[in-house]
Amino acid sequence: MAVPLFGALSAVAVPVASAQPALSGPATEFTVLAKDVQSIAGAQQAIKAAGGTVLETNTAVGLIRASAPATGFTERVTANRAVFGSAKAQVIGSLPKNGKKTKNDNAEKEGRGAAKKAAAAPVGMDPLDDQLWGLKSVRSDLSRTKQPGSKQVKVGVIDTGIDGTHPDIAPNFDLADSRNFTRDIPTDPNGVELDGPCEFRGCVDPANHDDGGHGTHVAGTIAAAANGFGVSGVAPNVTLVNIRAGQDSGFFFLQPTVDALTYAGDAGIDVVNMSFYTDPWLYNCTANPADSAAEQAEQRTIIEATQRALNYAHHKGVTMVVALGNQHTDLGAPQPDTTSPDYPANATHPRNVDNSSCLSLPVEGGHTIGVSAFGPSQKKADYSNYGLEQISVSAPGGFFRDGFGTPWFRTVENEILSTYPKNVGVAEGNIDADGNVTPAGVALGIQKATAADGRVGYYQWLQGTSMATPHATGVAALIISQYGKKSHGEFGMDPDKVQRVLEGTAAKIACPVPRTVDYLKEGRDATFTATCEGDPSFNGFYGHGGVDAYAAVTRGSQYLK
Repeated sequence: MAVPLFGALSAVAVPVASAQPALSGPATEFTVLAKDVQSIAGAQQAIKAAGGTVLETNTAVGLIRASAPATGFTERVTANRAVFGSAKAQVIGSLPKNGKKTKNDNAEKEGRGAAKKAAAAPVGMDPLDDQLWGLKSVRSDLSRTKQPGSKQVKVGVIDTGIDGTHPDIAPNFDLADSRNFTRDIPTDPNGVELDGPCEFRGCVDPANHDDGGHGTHVAGTIAAAANGFGVSGVAPNVTLVNIRAGQDSGFFFLQPTVDALTYAGDAGIDVVNMSFYTDPWLYNCTANPADSAAEQAEQRTIIEATQRALNYAHHKGVTMVVALGNQHTDLGAPQPDTTSPDYPANATHPRNVDNSSCLSLPVEGGHTIGVSAFGPSQKKADYSNYGLEQISVSAPGGFFRDGFGTPWFRTVENEILSTYPKNVGVAEGNIDADGNVTPAGVALGIQKATAADGRVGYYQWLQGTSMATPHATGVAALIISQYGKKSHGEFGMDPDKVQRVLEGTAAKIACPVPRTVDYLKEGRDATFTATCEGDPSFNGFYGHGGVDAYAAVTRGSQYLK
């Protein structure tokens, strides 16, 4: 493990004010952020003095997980000058009462139910690769003849987990370095089912397990092995590491995401893929008038803790590739937020978003490479966020409604095919107990591959900036494989240099003519209408261009001079 960034920690506790609010309510988890890493000891003492119990401490950024009564603790602990802020995480120990609450991204599964018949004689590097238009768009079929990726390059997938037993994942999966920083939450504070019953003792899934499917799909696009079976990834020889921060239900809370980022730095991970935003706030605002004082303090805590974690990982040599988001919004002029807070259930309230004081994290944090999505025609996907402020590059993310007026329109093959965990397929009713794709699964385009030795893999179609980002992450991994060097006994590459090569070798894509694009004929309303600003070298739809694996490994050296 790498030496921690910061030295010895010491602080003097500041007494909590004498007029303390009463503590009441059920046991609740909080994340408490120390004023700085030198104040961790003082913050821990403040938690105890405020009536709480310290459960876990991330010393890299000063984020402490604590348990305390639901009411009164935040006011007590934040009165201490050793504490930057506190955010409520979850109530401990409720029982299921109602239907399952899941963080759904409707954009990702929009095309389900519109599958055509698969090609009769698929051809490609692996048997299903002919269906991977995204793989060809980034020219991975060419780049692997020069650089298929190095096993010593480790790609961390910060997501819902990775099915490390999938036949396309297993050859490149590193179980020893994989970690799960989440614990299943059966229900939310209102008793609404969240992750559902715990599948494993202790409610902590193994580090090679994925109950959501999202992380396995991402991992397959990055580095499914080119093994003559199923599909292959953009960088088919690099190493995949599961750094799980997402719940089964798809929520990504502060403590696990911060822990995942600092672990990536300490474990020598070269690049991480982050296809999520940190819940429960789509935008974290420092002082939004629509939010309560406690909610404002919570968001300030999330902003500070996340930025500390991003700084830490970047300093440790981690390249961070992040999805731009699926809200079809110019991130420099955000639309009103009608989805926050998305946890617990029924807490949402509408907010106007001030661009200067509100951040969608992690993409609007420092040192991140933001990725937008386009479809097979290279048209910006209707759902994809855009704008000059945060975008770096673009990549194939799928666009179900691409190709209006052609046979492509509203076909699932416009999306991205990648690896699918069998357990998720069974739970969703797409695979039966005997391992066969059900009629429902056939209608969704679920595919099954069987090897001569009996190994079986499953694959599903999804779309989103979550699917674009792993294409860019795969290219970043190839860049490190090609140009990385050993330093102090460890192989790697400066993240800023990786970004220069990724952006410099991207294929330039000009704004459309006219620059304002509506998706009315595709069936979208006027809120999806978007205007592309900039020029072919850099614009709000495509950033520096579409990522290009072949150009990156053959011409990237000129951007390192």
